[in-house]
Amino acid sequence: MTQSLQDKLQQRVAEAAEAVLKRDGSIGPLELFQQLGWLHAGHLAAWRRGDEHHRALMDSIHIGPNKLQRAIGCFQEWAKRRSLHPVEVTYTRRTPAGIETLRVTAEAGPEQEKAFQTHYAPGEKAARVAARLNRPPDLVVFQKVSEEGRCSECGAELLQDGLLTMEKGQPLCLTCADLDELVFLPAGDTALSRRARKHSSLAAVVVRFSRTRKRYERQGLLVSEDALLKAEQECTEDAPQRAQARARAAIARSAEDGLFVEALADAVLKRYPACPAAEARQIAEHTGRRSSGRVGRSAAGRALENPAIDLAVIAHVRHTHTNYDGLLMSGTGRIEARAQVREEIDRVLRRWMRV
Repeated sequence: MTQSLQDKLQQRVAEAAEAVLKRDGSIGPLELFQQLGWLHAGHLAAWRRGDEHHRALMDSIHIGPNKLQRAIGCFQEWAKRRSLHPVEVTYTRRTPAGIETLRVTAEAGPEQEKAFQTHYAPGEKAARVAARLNRPPDLVVFQKVSEEGRCSECGAELLQDGLLTMEKGQPLCLTCADLDELVFLPAGDTALSRRARKHSSLAAVVVRFSRTRKRYERQGLLVSEDALLKAEQECTEDAPQRAQARARAAIARSAEDGLFVEALADAVLKRYPACPAAEARQIAEHTGRRSSGRVGRSAAGRALENPAIDLAVIAHVRHTHTNYDGLLMSGTGRIEARAQVREEIDRVLRRWMRV
């Protein structure tokens, strides 16, 4: 490997590591690989849940073994230069049978496995980070999306939309998993879910795989019936106080959103001085809407970074200054339609960038 390529790898690793450290307060190799685009966050989450399709996490890291080792070496050198404190983490997951230890590699020796398990954090945060990262994750129950399957222990048919858990890569019905005494609490009421979980000595998170979004989505909780009744009583007793608190929080959020939209509109005008002020405001209100999932609500958007602003402006121009929407309605594919309007978008952007 040439020195220039090694230098580029060191730079990529350092930039990615700095971004994760700034965002999370600590960083480990798996988080680094996500930032670099070598490991999908959904694959990591599935591995920690015990999904049978992601038992071997190394298979999900899309990079050759030699480059992987060089990247880990660059990462460790970066952490040393930053005087970060090493925090050893044991990856685990909670199962009906107890706590199961997870391995990143199937056959590697203890030293290589240790490299994957070592996180880094500033010295004053190390103890808190260690406690958080070594806490076993929730017990997870899956809502079945496919029709076929049987319990690996009793042989009972696992019906579509029914619930199951995984133990050592094998499906178990809730009866065999000793979870059949729990009741299902759908997601939606945060206070009720939080209290029911607190009062339940045994609880599990219910997730379902979304085929359209390609990810597991939380459906609710399994909790004991007594815990649910107690939580419902508590929520009934303090409902007026919580309603007042929600109203105050909504007012505070509205004020905060107003300030953010103003700042985002100013950032658009700074980047595109000739953009009409009304359109800059429209872009800011649209892309900065809370819970929209748009680029304005991303970390880069909240930081008013130029790439995020460019994406927001381009999206606005595409829909309001070109015939892109008409092309889609006429049956033109999204990629082809974007290519057809690219020149018109560029003309508008060049005009708006002129002082």
